[in-house]
Amino acid sequence: MFAIIQAAGWPIWPLLFASIIAVALIIERLITLRRNKILPPGLLDKVVAELRQSGVTPEMINRVALSSPLGRVLASGLRNVRSSRELMKESIEETGRAVTHDLERFLTTLGTIASISPLMGLFGTIVGMIEIFGSQAPGGSNPQQLAQGISIALYNTGFGLVIAIPSMIFWRHFRATVDSLVVEMEQQAIRLVEVVHGERR
Repeated sequence: MFAIIQAAGWPIWPLLFASIIAVALIIERLITLRRNKILPPGLLDKVVAELRQSGVTPEMINRVALSSPLGRVLASGLRNVRSSRELMKESIEETGRAVTHDLERFLTTLGTIASISPLMGLFGTIVGMIEIFGSQAPGGSNPQQLAQGISIALYNTGFGLVIAIPSMIFWRHFRATVDSLVVEMEQQAIRLVEVVHGERR
């Protein structure tokens, strides 16, 4: 591995740094965006059952809010349970936007790495081409400098693509996951509003 880094030259270091960040973000998002953690099964049913049994209490609201991102959204509705349907929905939507922002955390960085990694690889290719042209002299070419230039060009191009492809795949996967989770949170929040206002049992 160290021999490859040496052959790739100094342009490989920004790519290595980007790859470390990409791997860390992918692992963090895989852990954070688990469906059971965002949308605990049966949470809405438990909230509705407790609401009908003993009504809304500050202790209940805090417990629900701390349980999960879905709990935060439901808790914002419970805080306005005695308000009109419109006000309750508005408070849920505001919290929903904040929760969505949290779920999308780091995705911009991952998308940026996916976009710029091929460009960073291309920069390394250009540096390698400069080395190749620099090896040409009136008395003939320098084989060692020529080989080094080719190594820099190819290794950086390849490494840029190796970083960009999985980063793009995971970025698109996480975007789709967040969209799916947000839609499901909206549906459960609407159900809570309808239950509170007697439109659904």
